[in-house]
Amino acid sequence: MISVRRLHLRNFRSYEELDLELSPGLTAIVGDNGNGKTNLIESIGFLSRLSSFRGASTDALVRVGAEEMVVRGEILCGDREVLIEVEIPRHGRMRVLVNKQRLAKRGDLAEVMTTTVFSPDDLEIVKGGPAGRRQYLDDVLVDVHPKNDAACSDFAKVLRQRNALLKQMSGRRSPEAELTLDVWDHRLTEVGERLAVLRTKIAQQLTPFVDEAYALVSGGLNGGRSDVRLQYVSGWAATGLAEALRDCRVDDIRRGVSTVGPHRDDLALGIGGLPVRTHASQGEQRSMVLALRLASHRLVTAARGEAPVLLLDDVFSELDDRRSVALLSSLPEGQKFLTSASALPTGAVADVTVMINESRATVC
Repeated sequence: MISVRRLHLRNFRSYEELDLELSPGLTAIVGDNGNGKTNLIESIGFLSRLSSFRGASTDALVRVGAEEMVVRGEILCGDREVLIEVEIPRHGRMRVLVNKQRLAKRGDLAEVMTTTVFSPDDLEIVKGGPAGRRQYLDDVLVDVHPKNDAACSDFAKVLRQRNALLKQMSGRRSPEAELTLDVWDHRLTEVGERLAVLRTKIAQQLTPFVDEAYALVSGGLNGGRSDVRLQYVSGWAATGLAEALRDCRVDDIRRGVSTVGPHRDDLALGIGGLPVRTHASQGEQRSMVLALRLASHRLVTAARGEAPVLLLDDVFSELDDRRSVALLSSLPEGQKFLTSASALPTGAVADVTVMINESRATVC
């Protein structure tokens, strides 16, 4: 099990200074809206991904009027004790230390600190465009096997280089430019097909976990529909990426951007043979999002033998009473944090309650 034993914040969001000893079980974070509940679990999530699950830029995390932000976490990973320290100046580069040593790459951080996060914005995974679903898959890839971070970053780098060349060509073809484009097409095919294979496999591995989690979270409220499906959808799979890039070359040069590849792929979500995005009810969509998060949590736990830290932000506002009770009964073991603007639903028993009032925390 991975757990945060102690959390220290300085000038993070609304917190000028905060130091908390944390429970390895369930912590309820309760307080009125706008008092800093989400900021608190955002800082825990930041320790694992070095980014905000709310999509905020890093400079937005620095408290107004402050010159530097610090997040420090004492982590227990199995039988290892790890100190993670992140410093972000208002102007300058982020500094990350793991046991006082500079972090080389994000994949190294995933080896010792992993979180599963649900927030109300996660509904966009189901209701929004493909980008959110691709990001979901890539996050799970890295959490299951941190070395997969290289596959994601390699593809992103090659795609940037190819797009930069296409933009430089400004719609004009020349033998020299097209020879260089051949090189990038070959490289993009290598890294792109590798990433697509990884995404396809992880979608297949997730499917039974999502199906089980959906049945638990929906609490039998799915109108008799079941059989959850996840399918990685790639428009170039039939021909291969190399041929698809050749077919799209003229259009890519004209538009100055790569129009085909894993960056355009999607994850199709279905219940009972029908697409969730267009045919599921609001309640079913919310249940699906929670099922996706709980499924990734259980898959990571099964693959690594250690449960990530589970962060549930304002989850009960998205669920009716019966789904809330179903969720509480299906929470996995391990360290968990729940935020709520009011008392927790019936059946929720927290090991520790942290009351937040104007970014001041009181442990009850």
